[in-house]
Amino acid sequence: MTNHAFNTVSVPDGSSMDVYTAFPDDAGPSPAIIVLQEAFGVNSHIRNISERLCSEGYAVVAPDLFHRTAKRVEIAYAEFAANMSHFQAITTEGLEADLTACADWLKTQDQVQPGRLGAIGFCLGGRVAFLANTILPLHAAVSYYGGRTEQYADRADRLQGPHLFFWGGLDKHITTDQINTVINAVKNAGKAYTDVRISYADHGFNCDERSSYNPEAAAEAWAHTLAFLAGRLKVDRRK
Repeated sequence: MTNHAFNTVSVPDGSSMDVYTAFPDDAGPSPAIIVLQEAFGVNSHIRNISERLCSEGYAVVAPDLFHRTAKRVEIAYAEFAANMSHFQAITTEGLEADLTACADWLKTQDQVQPGRLGAIGFCLGGRVAFLANTILPLHAAVSYYGGRTEQYADRADRLQGPHLFFWGGLDKHITTDQINTVINAVKNAGKAYTDVRISYADHGFNCDERSSYNPEAAAEAWAHTLAFLAGRLKVDRRK
């Protein structure tokens, strides 16, 4: 596979943002996916997710959401406190600009199939994937344990594509009430969604670099994710 590197894109607010890209080798245009980071940067886990999706035939872009406070910052999982200045500087307006920049940049790439765009995010990125689905013409979006997604529940009626949610039943960071606020908002808005709550999984269960990694839950969720994305990005089901 080629074109696996960081590139720099212009953001509508005048800033510039590094994005990790991974495009399949084959000549034909591919559907695209925006991969959205945890609260620890575009680290090896997020780059690995990008590579795994690329191997499945997707053109992938993973934006550095902390670019306004530092470039390509990566924080160790055991040192979240060191990340607070970057995490707290994130705003909805900034995220919207970053997401728009990613979508606009993908449109300029010959390797990208027009009109076939999805998003997937983890932790912080799970929340951002929900936001992305309210402002971009997505065919599909996936949120893994997206903390504070409930703050965007009032945007549920704006969701563009079907949304797949994963939550850990052992997760102490996200309460059942917070999850229900999100899911009920999507349900009441009449939007398509799938709600998966894995009783034996904790927050961060998909990341093999975290102590909370659960290989069984990760394998099951990943298989579901690939089927969900393929059914919507590789087969045109939109009317």
